[in-house]
This record gives sequence, structure tokens and C-alpha cells, in this order.
Amino acid sequence: MIEIRDLRKSFDGRTDILKDINITIKKGEIVAILGSSGTGKSTLLRCLNYLTKPTNGSIRIGTTSIDAKKHTKKDIMELRSHSAMVFQNYNLFKNKTAMENIIEALICINKKSKKDAQRIGLQLLEKVGMLDRKDFYPSKLSGGQQQRIGIARALAVEPEVLLFDEPTSALDPELVGEVLSTIQKVAQEGATMVLVTHEIMFARKIATRILFMAEGTIVADGTPEEILDFPKDERLKRFLDYNVN
Repeated sequence: MIEIRDLRKSFDGRTDILKDINITIKKGEIVAILGSSGTGKSTLLRCLNYLTKPTNGSIRIGTTSIDAKKHTKKDIMELRSHSAMVFQNYNLFKNKTAMENIIEALICINKKSKKDAQRIGLQLLEKVGMLDRKDFYPSKLSGGQQQRIGIARALAVEPEVLLFDEPTSALDPELVGEVLSTIQKVAQEGATMVLVTHEIMFARKIATRILFMAEGTIVADGTPEEILDFPKDERLKRFLDYNVN
């Protein structure tokens, strides 16, 4: 499903933010990425759909493979067609309603008729518990409600992979639960997901696999039990001591 080989990212030509990342993610896996701030978690996620261009290495999602050293805009668009991202700051169109945000890609990219797009939009609004807010603009929605619209928008294009970049980090604590509940519902339907999160207990509950990053590399990779209950790497132990205990 996802194959990353020898991935490296440098922002100034000297300092590597990502260092030789090698990962294979199978269809249906729910992978949570943990780590302290500045360890490259979000950069890795953004490289998966080339919102951030890698310096070196290759990425394959589904049937599409792309090399950092040799690719075209068409290659990038093809890679992006396999995934959809939910951003930490929602990234909704401020001048469009909840419904319009969801159906925009269906009409403009997937070439659905407006009628078909609205039918899908209504189904997704109901799924994320936002049907009664379909005509609301983002400014009239709470952060949690905006994020649920963001999830519905990502689901609308029926991606092979869902990418979540710290989906609760911009929310007030009382709004986190509604978004995590929505993500869990999506996960239970068998979606392939890669989730960058600081919610360690949620990662334990939802993930089939956890990656722990430090200094631009993956230093631990295993089941939630292996990573959280029986950590072997000293950096992981310190991270858990600070964030859990």
C-alpha cells in the first residue's frame, strides 16, 4: 500500500530533517507516529503527498511510485490522488459552507455532477454528525466542528490512504473528544490511516502500529503494546516518562 525507501529531507542543504526513512505500510493498517516536537513527524507525513518535496528517496502509494530526483507535476498529481489529508488547522475555505467545502473536490477534481456530489456530501455530513450544520460557514463553527468537516472532506474523494497531521492540536481540550471519536469511527470501517498525533492514549486505542521518531529517524516500530508497555529505546523511554507518567 505505502512503501518509503531511503527518504531524506533537508531544508537548507545541510541539516537533515528526515534521514533515510524506510517504511512499508500494509492496506488496512492504522499507523500512529509519535515523537517530540521537531523530530520530523509532520514533515514525513507531508512528504507522502508531496506537500513537502523530499530531497532524496522514493515513495509508492498504491500503484503510483515517485522518485524525489526525477518526477513531473503529473507524477505528483497521480501520487496525491491516492490519499487525502486532514490538517491541524482545518484548511477549510472560509467563503464556502460546510457542504460546499466537502463537495468542492468532488465537482472540480472527480468531475461529479452537483447532484451526485451533494448526495455524497449529505451522507458524509451525517457520518461525522454535522448534518444540521451543512449551510454554516467555518466562522460559525467551533474548531471541533470545523475539523469534522475536514474529515468529511477527506473522505469524500474515497482515498486509499487517510493522512492526519496532528488533527487535535489546534483544539481546546473540551473539543478534542468529538474529533477523536469521529476518527475512531472511520478507523473501524477498515481505512488505511497514517496519523501524526500527540494523543498517546488515543494512539494506543486506535493504532495497529506505532512509529516513534527522534532526530529525523524512526527509532522504534511496533504494536502499541511493544512501543508503549515495553519500550526498548532510551529516547522512547524518556518520551513516555515525560508525556505519560
